[in-house]
Formats: sequence, C-alpha cells, structure tokens
Amino acid sequence: MDCNGFAAYGRQESAGVTIWLTGLSGAGKTTLAERLTPELQRRGHRVESLDGDVVRTHLSKGLGFTREDRDENIRRIAWVAALGTRHGATMLVSAISPYNEGRREARDQIGEFVEVYVKCSLDQLIERDPKGLYAKALAGEIENFTGVSDPYEEPVSPEIVVETDMESVEESAAKIISRLECLGYLAPATECVAAA
Repeated sequence: MDCNGFAAYGRQESAGVTIWLTGLSGAGKTTLAERLTPELQRRGHRVESLDGDVVRTHLSKGLGFTREDRDENIRRIAWVAALGTRHGATMLVSAISPYNEGRREARDQIGEFVEVYVKCSLDQLIERDPKGLYAKALAGEIENFTGVSDPYEEPVSPEIVVETDMESVEESAAKIISRLECLGYLAPATECVAAA
C-alpha cells in the first residue's frame, strides 16, 4: 500500500517516534495529545507525553519567554523526546514551539519525527481563549505572547496539518492516526483488529 508516495508500514515494531504538535496557544495541541494517547496505547505503543505547560513547571522552570529562553525550552523538550524515541516510545510533544529553526533542530536531533501543525485562526483563538491569555496579551498585560506580540512561524512542510477551527477533535485525531498509518508508524486498524 502506498499513501501519497510513502511506503506504508515497514517500520520495526520497537522503533520509537516523536509526534510533535505545534501551534498557537489554545489551538488544541494538548487536547489532541490526550485524545491520541489511548488509541496509540490500544495499538500497542508505549506513549509518553511532554506538554509545554507541564514542562515549563518542571524541566524548564525559570526560563522566560525571550527568543533565547524559548529556544532553550525546545532544546530541552527535544532532548527528552529523543531519549524516549531512541528507547522505543511514542513521544507526544505538545508545545507552541514558535520558530522553524527550533523545530528543525528538534527534528534533526530526534530523527523519527512527525510534525503536526495544529492550525487555528487567531480570530477563533481569541474567541475561545480558555485561559484568558489572549485578552491579557491584547490588553498589553502579557509581553512576548506568541501570535500577538511575538511571532509564530508556520511550519514549512509538516507531515500533518489539522485545522481545529474547522474540524472536531475526533476528525483531527483521525486525520493524524490515518497519516501515521500511511507513514508506517502505525499498522492499519484493520490489521490491529485482526491480530487481536
């Protein structure tokens, strides 16, 4: 089977991968990671999650939001993701990771890397604003806020694009799962059912 020019399924069972979800704050990265986790586990993957907010309270505590600090935060996340990937885990990274250079460095360091652009319009994010951050950023209460007062560089050629302002969580998750099957990181669901 071939999916858009990629030979499907031929990866070793124990090979790990990092699924790197990038996008603006509130776009749905963490929600998608939480939705993907049980499906990946059901298919026999050892899944570990690195959520940007959680990482900042532990691994990157003390870092601010300057470009240098953001780059360092991504380097730390990539280092942990590379370790997990090397040891056969499926690493789900949910981090804004606003700069193309940082994501390229993460890809180079990790190797088995699938970039998922969790795309959502700024207007929709401002309307959603679950944490009240956009309102504060627009009022000038938060400096260096990605998408408002600090840039977000859209991925140049991500393996997967989901549009959370036009798709349900289930639709976006299904799109990711389908693409992971086509890229050979997941056996098709029909094979998983047959093997069970």
